[in-house]
Amino acid sequence: MVKPRAGEPAWTWEQLKSRMDAQYYPRDVKRAKKQEFLRLKQGQMSIMEYAARFNELSRFAPNQVATEEMKMDHFEQGIKGPIKQMIAGHVFTSFPEMYQRAVKIAWVIEETEAEGRQMGLAKRKFSQGGSSTPGNKRFRNFNPTKDRGKGVQVAPR
Repeated sequence: MVKPRAGEPAWTWEQLKSRMDAQYYPRDVKRAKKQEFLRLKQGQMSIMEYAARFNELSRFAPNQVATEEMKMDHFEQGIKGPIKQMIAGHVFTSFPEMYQRAVKIAWVIEETEAEGRQMGLAKRKFSQGGSSTPGNKRFRNFNPTKDRGKGVQVAPR
């Protein structure tokens, strides 16, 4: 809380922000942060990390996010492939709505990939002879043409 000195008027919120920015964010730092915002891409960040960074840096480029539509367009440009493809087909009325959809899509993609990895592990385990019982090995190596008459019954075609 900032108290005015005797005889000085109280500061407005905007005045306080302006003075804080001037003290902690010199012009060169602001310029660098703006450029960082303009180049911001999701890359290896999660969609939530990207959104947090986007919101943090967007204050240094207010002209780029002056309207909700401009903010959504810039956010969409930085999202990576699969999420971007699914987002592109929707019309959003607000940034929070777009963000929530992106988070849900990212979650579904991540869950689907995890299931695919699990299936891949199961297939690999099965194809490598998941069971070590002698019967399974014999069956795996069974060739109906070569093994006729070796005590193995083969159903006629």
